[in-house]
Amino acid sequence: MTTISDVTPPAQAVQGGPDAGPVRRRRIMGAGKQLHAGPVTYVLLILFAVVSLAPLLWTTVAASRTNARLAQTPPPFWFGGNLFKNLETAWNQAGMGTAMWNTILVASCITVGTVLFSTLAGFAFAKLKFRFSNVLLMMTIGTMMVPPQLAVVPLYLWMSDLGWANQLQTVILPTLVSAFGTFFMRQYLVQALPTELIEAARVDGASSLRVVWHVVFPAARPAMAVLGLLTFVMAWNDFLWPIIALNQENPTVQVALNALGTGYIPDDSVIMAGALLGTLPLLIAFLLFGKQIVGGIMQGAVKG
Repeated sequence: MTTISDVTPPAQAVQGGPDAGPVRRRRIMGAGKQLHAGPVTYVLLILFAVVSLAPLLWTTVAASRTNARLAQTPPPFWFGGNLFKNLETAWNQAGMGTAMWNTILVASCITVGTVLFSTLAGFAFAKLKFRFSNVLLMMTIGTMMVPPQLAVVPLYLWMSDLGWANQLQTVILPTLVSAFGTFFMRQYLVQALPTELIEAARVDGASSLRVVWHVVFPAARPAMAVLGLLTFVMAWNDFLWPIIALNQENPTVQVALNALGTGYIPDDSVIMAGALLGTLPLLIAFLLFGKQIVGGIMQGAVKG
């Protein structure tokens, strides 16, 4: 005959006695067990990776062929033997050495300035109390709705009056501050930076500069890494303003690549080789720093 004691767990296990420890440990181990993806997940990930890498693969294939082969039907789907020859031709024709150095300088200055000023402005909008803060924030966000093409003519006239035409500071200075970056950092710091930390630093006698350096920047580091990556990529790929403000004697990469498409019959294989040269630095930067950037994103997500 079944008794009550056969179906009722011991009181010690229910109340956290000696038998409760192993049960709790098994639950914790089960909760911390790593989840494994199924075959459908792997198929989707492979499909997305192939679609994402297809343009880069096609650029490499086209850069390794001749212009005559690219004009044939069907087009080539595998690598040829002219890759290094076309890369050398594109490098010499476009002056990629000067263009690469100029673009690295321009993109680095824009990235540092945007991340620094956007973090400071975002901190001010997120945690400091001052008059008309909401109005100023709305005005900052409103500038993102204005097409940048409308500012090209007055901006060029302004730079010409300063005597900066065809110089790199013409491309750097107008983009040192970003409305998107300010809004992005403001939204991040509202949640990631507790007001109590700022008040504690003030009580300890820290100045505004020490609060920013020792409290704000460490808390904003993950978002600063993301904003820096996005800004560097946008500055590297920018074409409209550099093609207006610079010439072929002092170009960025995108301005230099524009020279490869001139001529009666443009050589598509050389153009693709130039595009590959302009893309490689971004790929190398992401391979070197992508892990730290993703780690910073995850760290910020966990802390938030």
